[in-house]
Amino acid sequence: MAAKKSPFFDTATTLGKVVAFFGISALCGVLAAGMLVPVAAIAKTGLTTGNNIVSALPSSFEKLPISEPSTILDADGKTIATFYQQNREPVKLDDISPYMRKAIVSVEDERFYEHNGVDPKGIARAIVGNLTSTSRSGASTLTQQYVNNLLVNNQELTGSEETTISGQKDYAAKIRELKYAVAIEKEMSKDEILEGYLNLVLFSGREYGVQAAAQRFYSIDAKDLNVQQSAMLAGMVQLPNVYNPINNPERSLDRRNKVLGNMYRTGAITKKEYDTAVKSDLELKPSTSPSGCSAAGDNAYFCDYVTNLILSDDTFGKTKEDREGLLYRGGLTIKTTLNSTLNKKAAADARNAIDPNAKSNKDIYSSIVSVEPGTGNILTMAQNTTYGPESKDSGASTYYNFAVERSKGGAGGFQGGSTMKPYTTLAWLTEGNHMYDTINAKKQNFTSANKWRASCLPGGTTYTSKWEPKNASAGFYRRMTVDTGLYWSINSATVQEAYKTDLCTIADYTKRLGVLDQDADNGQPGPISPANPSFIIGSANITPLSQAAAFATFANKGEFCQPRAMTSVSDKDGNEYKVPQESCSQEIDPTYVADLNGTLKKIATKRVSKGRVAGPIAGKTGTNNYATSTWFVGYTTGISTAAWVGRLNGKTGNKETTLHGAIINDKQAPAMVDSSTYAAPLWVDFMEEAVLEYDRSSFGSARSKPAVKKETTKESSSSSSSDSKSDSEDSKKESDSKSESTTSTKESTDQKSDSKSSNSSNSSNSNKNNGNGNGNGKKSDG
Repeated sequence: MAAKKSPFFDTATTLGKVVAFFGISALCGVLAAGMLVPVAAIAKTGLTTGNNIVSALPSSFEKLPISEPSTILDADGKTIATFYQQNREPVKLDDISPYMRKAIVSVEDERFYEHNGVDPKGIARAIVGNLTSTSRSGASTLTQQYVNNLLVNNQELTGSEETTISGQKDYAAKIRELKYAVAIEKEMSKDEILEGYLNLVLFSGREYGVQAAAQRFYSIDAKDLNVQQSAMLAGMVQLPNVYNPINNPERSLDRRNKVLGNMYRTGAITKKEYDTAVKSDLELKPSTSPSGCSAAGDNAYFCDYVTNLILSDDTFGKTKEDREGLLYRGGLTIKTTLNSTLNKKAAADARNAIDPNAKSNKDIYSSIVSVEPGTGNILTMAQNTTYGPESKDSGASTYYNFAVERSKGGAGGFQGGSTMKPYTTLAWLTEGNHMYDTINAKKQNFTSANKWRASCLPGGTTYTSKWEPKNASAGFYRRMTVDTGLYWSINSATVQEAYKTDLCTIADYTKRLGVLDQDADNGQPGPISPANPSFIIGSANITPLSQAAAFATFANKGEFCQPRAMTSVSDKDGNEYKVPQESCSQEIDPTYVADLNGTLKKIATKRVSKGRVAGPIAGKTGTNNYATSTWFVGYTTGISTAAWVGRLNGKTGNKETTLHGAIINDKQAPAMVDSSTYAAPLWVDFMEEAVLEYDRSSFGSARSKPAVKKETTKESSSSSSSDSKSDSEDSKKESDSKSESTTSTKESTDQKSDSKSSNSSNSSNSNKNNGNGNGNGKKSDG
């Protein structure tokens, strides 16, 4: 049974109200005088309680940082997104309209400049009203309200369950507020208190402070508020929801006019100003400033990537909750590497390639991401979807960022297909071989009897129980140069290279260049394992960002730079947070890179761009089983871009999810879809303009076959001796294209090559689907 409340402290009784009034009034007096003095005729118990409360309170309290929004900026300083729990932009008092200052004083505390933090006259007036009615009216000064808002802010930051919200305070809380108000008046000037209050107080929803409120309702700065606008905003602070002019225009207008009356009565405005203002309408011009990446438009996926970087880095807090608090309340300025103008084009091109609103494209997507060689700066990160919850009826929106790994908001990567072949070629060159060397690409079947060299594995070898990597066309099972095999993306050629090379050397290149298998360790990213040879033709799930960064190494003479998104992070007080700086290291011998580029340049120039993209350019095509993952990754010396088109849910590929002959963009796709169908055209559309903003220097010269070793075959050396100014300038006609034309009518045309293969492994190796076909002898890659 609840204890019976003493009538002295039961505020529902007249006696309780009297005691409360005299107790608080006496307390106000002694606080103002700086000491506690007994007051005759006051109930001793009540005074003792007040004395105990006051004695227990410190003379001041810690004012924790005020919540401020954080902003993410692009490379040019343009705002990409804003994050807040409380939308607030603190401004100096001089940047607040004089009318606004007068309005808030007139309606909330007209004796603000006369009292010392507590207003006995106001308290007396309120008590009389409380004694004669069942409702309670306040008598808080602006200083007390400022204190109360500071205490609420502290409680929110510390997670305290205690509340000092108006209407829910007990007398102990009120006494504390009074004491702190007197203390603050000794520490701060009146103007400082008024400035603090106007920047702290809630106006509506999540709009805190007069600057945010002015922007929300009038789309102007606080310094530009006129008389009637100031009166309307000042009238809102008492009951923000009730007097919201958008939701309750009539109440808001009535309240505004009462504030105008107060301003006229107190001499804050003239009769003429009052008459003009009171006749005006609300004259709203609302604007919004949404919080988070959803408001970032085409930059939303890059925004999401940046927020995931912050929320996963203990530099910004010990726990995820701490990091979220800093992001949403800490007033961070996050400067990034994004070229938002170029990113807008990337997003438009991605949508043009795969229409997110087409009914047929529910599980078909496109992604494009660019990295700057020599810095690792992420320049673009876009896709064809809208950032938001997935729809059951279309693929128009998703939170998945197809460019990155799962832990950073991604979808877990996609099979790389033939974009993985350059790593085998690098390993081949590293072991002392050349692009002009001839290999026998006839072999189609591998069994446990075939030992693959893998020095980093137990026993130094690995094998497959049965593997039959097939080519797109039968005519390519023959002898050819390594250059020819890579140019036409012949599976049997790449497999033969790898068979004569240490698989660990190949896998090591992928690790050193940051290309990880997204499912290496129970669904977590890790180095690609050399245990299963199928990785050489793209069985591993990799991310577009990692391929763009890795291929940027080829553009940068073998120097790999870790991809990075942020250049600096600072808070509102100017404190700097540590972010990754440019981190580059020489990972490939420049000679091997020049050799590789000699072939990759021809692929991009002759088979993909055909004169549209100003060069020098280079790159590699890629398509997995059933074309559920198609790629083109290409670059200049100034920008490296990975373009991907494929499925999300059916990304590993089977007959049911194949893109061959599927309905795409609401019309039937070709019978054989490959990288040339959607991914390469997306890359060309984007890079046609993008390359003009960045460096386009020479890739260097590939080593030519020595004259003494010249063979009588028509197979070509790896490349011409120098780069052309534009990919449309063919200084040398390729001899091997003549040779190939007699063996394959399909592969003798531009963008009509590549291969498909199938893979099965013994129980000692991971049984993954290979990344480049099913062994049906039909063309897969572009």
